[in-house]
Amino acid sequence: MAISSNKRELQKKKEEKRQEKQKRKEERKANGGSGSFEDMIAYVDENGVIVSTPPDPVKKKYEAKDIVISTPKKEETEEAAALEGYVEYFNPDKGYGFIKHNITMYKYFFHISNVPGTIKEGNKVTFELERGQKGMNAVKVTIIN
Repeated sequence: MAISSNKRELQKKKEEKRQEKQKRKEERKANGGSGSFEDMIAYVDENGVIVSTPPDPVKKKYEAKDIVISTPKKEETEEAAALEGYVEYFNPDKGYGFIKHNITMYKYFFHISNVPGTIKEGNKVTFELERGQKGMNAVKVTIIN
């Protein structure tokens, strides 16, 4: 069976690619150096510049104990002012409802356990917010007369 000229050309191209790849591999080996782990290490000197030699410990400006590797804790702030709104929806059978904030018009879920006394739709209330499982919840709800 005879090999067509197109097939011979494809085989010739594949062989040339293989040889070029082998040549590049040998060049990388020759020029790459040892490729050891020590050649890959970079150091930071006393000024924070990356260098290839270890820094001189005598020139060290900072002590390890002075370096903080975390986010500082948020300091306690004053209690947030109570927000005002009105009860937009309340289901007395299930004991929950929604309060609509006067300014932002956002709705916040509340449960009857966070409300002293009786509450109904349309009542003006003050409340504070607390993060719940599904978003912000109104807590410490008080009715305004």
